[in-house]
Amino acid sequence: MMGQQSGNQDRLFYSFDLESFVPPNHLLRGIDQCLDLGGLHQHLASHYSHTGRPSIDPELMIRMLIVGYCYGIRSERRLCEEVQLNLAYRWFCRLSLEDAVPNHSTFSKNRHGRFRQNGTFRWLFDEVVRGCMAAGLVRGEGFATDASIVAADASGQQGIPKGEPLQWGDPASRTHAVREYLAALDSELPGTPAPRKISISDPQSRWTGAEGGVPYYAYSTNYLIDTAHGVILDVEATPAYRTAEVESTKLMIDRVESRFSLIPDRLIADTAYGSAPMLAWMVDEKGIEPHIPLWDKSERHDGTFTRNEFQWDEAANEYRCPAGKALRCDWRQFKNPRTRITKADTILYKSRQSDCAACPSKRSCCPNTPMRKIARSIHEAARDVARQVAKTQEYQQSRRERKKVEMLFAHLKRILKLDRLRLRGLSGASDEFTLAALVQNLRRMTKLLWSPQQPSPGIGTSKNYQMA
Repeated sequence: MMGQQSGNQDRLFYSFDLESFVPPNHLLRGIDQCLDLGGLHQHLASHYSHTGRPSIDPELMIRMLIVGYCYGIRSERRLCEEVQLNLAYRWFCRLSLEDAVPNHSTFSKNRHGRFRQNGTFRWLFDEVVRGCMAAGLVRGEGFATDASIVAADASGQQGIPKGEPLQWGDPASRTHAVREYLAALDSELPGTPAPRKISISDPQSRWTGAEGGVPYYAYSTNYLIDTAHGVILDVEATPAYRTAEVESTKLMIDRVESRFSLIPDRLIADTAYGSAPMLAWMVDEKGIEPHIPLWDKSERHDGTFTRNEFQWDEAANEYRCPAGKALRCDWRQFKNPRTRITKADTILYKSRQSDCAACPSKRSCCPNTPMRKIARSIHEAARDVARQVAKTQEYQQSRRERKKVEMLFAHLKRILKLDRLRLRGLSGASDEFTLAALVQNLRRMTKLLWSPQQPSPGIGTSKNYQMA
């Protein structure tokens, strides 16, 4: 006989246990076991008054934000609706069926207020990293770094081309992103390239076409990970251009060293990080072995002698060509000594024109110039270290391990849905990237350390609820 639902929902009392409605293998159960917010109230104590009406518990807001970034719910309005309806979200946020969900405006107030002023997201990210270290998920032997471009919340139709005057209007009516951009102009790094187009709504974002498609405004999220288990040790938000991404790696390595006392034996990255100054910083200042492809613009593809066919003589400060002739930088002596260093931080070594004119191999060496020239970087010793490392088996293993950071970026955009920012300004991008990296670490800890168990009595014990 076919059954039929009565549809009667007018019972006055229900016996309900919230704990039993959350599956034992639910992701939030694992994250709850790995997350430690014990020091949050003490961290934020200076930003709360000792008198007045009690505020919403900051732990509740942090837990709701973790739920949002874990499941790609980045709209604060929608997040409040989902927590209101989803029993697992309520369980994780320590809310009973009777507890009210905070208004969405509370998040905006705290994001731009005490959370940002006190660096709460960065503090929480560091606490999660320390938890990974305590669990043995971080070895500190090999680090990998890379950057990924994420679209900013800015329309490509509203921008000011380079060279046109910028009018930001009345200071009192400027948005937070504009005020942050104007305040950061004085601290901008010297030599920073001027953007081709400046967004009116988010001036700190960078107009980029790096992906080969239609250009758009974007920021870059920069990761520094430990290659043992792919734990993100640091994250930094920058405008989307290469110089800022490379410089952020130095900042992240120094910050990891100061906060966690970790210095890697080797650093893995792609060719963008293989410039001579970056290699010199790694080898000479930090003692890190560069597992990075060399960024070399001197390679020739026209069949003539490559630079590798010229022998360097350190004692004589000269190159020797395949014919045994010298290339030197000091053929001409000056009354006042000169460094001979060019603006590109190189020293130019040249052969004698008379040697090249009589050489039978000239067509294979410099067929279009009267003499052969070689530009040697002032950081050539560090570049030589990178060349030697590239010949080892460890280097080949490092190239495979570099894929771990690429996988994290794919997870960030496809699973966490962070392919476009919602907050504006560099600080807004930093908040979003830090929260996303924090959630990725929590998910990694849950996968590697947590094993589902049967629910035990605790949160959400059996209660009777009256239905209206």
